[in-house]
Amino acid sequence: MSTASEAQFVTFSLGEEIFAVPVDVVREILDHEEPFKIPHGPDYLLGLRDVRGQGVPVIDLRLRLGMSRTEKTPHTRILVLDVPVEGRVLALGLVADRVYEVVPFQSGQIENAPDIGIRWRSDYIAGVVRRNGGFVVIIDLARLFSDSGAALAGFGPAQNVA
Repeated sequence: MSTASEAQFVTFSLGEEIFAVPVDVVREILDHEEPFKIPHGPDYLLGLRDVRGQGVPVIDLRLRLGMSRTEKTPHTRILVLDVPVEGRVLALGLVADRVYEVVPFQSGQIENAPDIGIRWRSDYIAGVVRRNGGFVVIIDLARLFSDSGAALAGFGPAQNVA
């Protein structure tokens, strides 16, 4: 008898919406600090942050998803991620309004993203999970950053994925 496969996700909020990313790409979660500004970057690229000696680009995920700019609060956090993109690993800091918890989702719980009635671009959504009377949106990080990966890759040491 086989059991359904299960994956762990870190849940966080942007406004009223709950999102999730796979726990295996999350390196650490940091308090929010203003990053070092980079001139002429895209609007969602807030700047660079030093993370243990590495310059990590910090992304306002709300802007990347077509939402309003993040307003910093005492709960604002930066998720430092190592995202596999096009054969290498991209280190990124994502700004989240609040980080909640690590939760397991069964593969059978994850539904395809609906194409109607969502305020952000659904091609960045890996799936949705019904939870506590609402939905958790699982972000397809590789797809979200594949078109900007070349621009962001110059900010930190690129690592090849074997």
